[in-house]
Amino acid sequence: MLAYFMPFFGQLSRRALLVGSAAAIGCGMRKSRGFPGYALVANAGARTVAAVDLNAFVLAKQIRMDAAPSMVLAHPSRPVAYVLMPETGAIGVIDVTRLAVVRKTRPSSAAVSMRLTPDGNFLWVLQTRALACVQTDGMRTVASIALPGIAGGFDLSANGRAAVAFPGDQRLAVIRLHNRGIEHLIEAGCEPSLVRFQSDGKQVLAGSRTDRSLTIIDTASGRTAVRLPLPVEPANACFDAAGGQMFVTGPGGDVVVIIYPYQTEVGETILAGRTPDGMAVSSSPAYLFVANPQTDSITVLDIDSRKLVAALAVGQEPRRIVITPDSRYALVLNARSGNMAVIRIAAFTARRHRTDPPPLFTIVPVGEQPVAAAVVAVA
Repeated sequence: MLAYFMPFFGQLSRRALLVGSAAAIGCGMRKSRGFPGYALVANAGARTVAAVDLNAFVLAKQIRMDAAPSMVLAHPSRPVAYVLMPETGAIGVIDVTRLAVVRKTRPSSAAVSMRLTPDGNFLWVLQTRALACVQTDGMRTVASIALPGIAGGFDLSANGRAAVAFPGDQRLAVIRLHNRGIEHLIEAGCEPSLVRFQSDGKQVLAGSRTDRSLTIIDTASGRTAVRLPLPVEPANACFDAAGGQMFVTGPGGDVVVIIYPYQTEVGETILAGRTPDGMAVSSSPAYLFVANPQTDSITVLDIDSRKLVAALAVGQEPRRIVITPDSRYALVLNARSGNMAVIRIAAFTARRHRTDPPPLFTIVPVGEQPVAAAVVAVA
């Protein structure tokens, strides 16, 4: 395994990082052509969804919710977003042109997670013992699939399948959604928690935090291709734009683990600041953004060269990162300070002089305990 160590990163002083942040905030009023839309930020502590205008980089509105939100998903073609409130099992529909909740539905009394189909026509909502299908046009529950255990996580593929993990039973189910039937019930041999489909849907990747492993399963046959030991607990994962590299972080090490699903192997581990947490990938340039909550900073890595691009102070306890669809901005949610740092991605490569705009463009207050966000374009 090839590891890239960055000793100079550890030498970056906290004072230097904070000075850089202060300078960036001071330049926050620089003119910049933003993104034509809104960032909708779910605030679990405040029970609101903050709508941040990404053209003006200001908080436009706090939208009150009936319960603490945990997820926000953007419709792929309409100015609409869906907000999950897991304690009550309710889903709120936000019309982004009006910045208001226009509809609510409650397919269950409690929910674990939700996913949108690629065309945006259906929401699949994971409950503890069922997988419910909600038609987004009208928000009606049109199907419910009973599950053979208590579910812990799931994912959807582009070719009409779902993979559901049952940690307590050490099993994983592959479900064909069109006929609402379980295609494979797989003995995982571990407690799967994190579940992801490969981009082409041909493989399921199931991470187990208890034994620090990643199991790669052939979707069509349900057979295990390989179980890979990991140096960390797989708590967070994302893919590069092509889907050929999977990035994993979690407790146990200050590294990002890079997995090559097509080759069914662990490729490399790269140092990525202290306690790497949530991640996001920009497509052009191909950068991996990694949240470091213990140091109130993020680490930016070049995916192609595996080199450190930057380490930036962004706010207190960054946990989640979202990239705008045009790959121009990285939006960092700071859980403890209740704000969102806006980073200009182009500034990492374009900045040549001290007078050029810094990467940290501005910080926008969003509310107590932001946990998730989605970007919605508005024409």
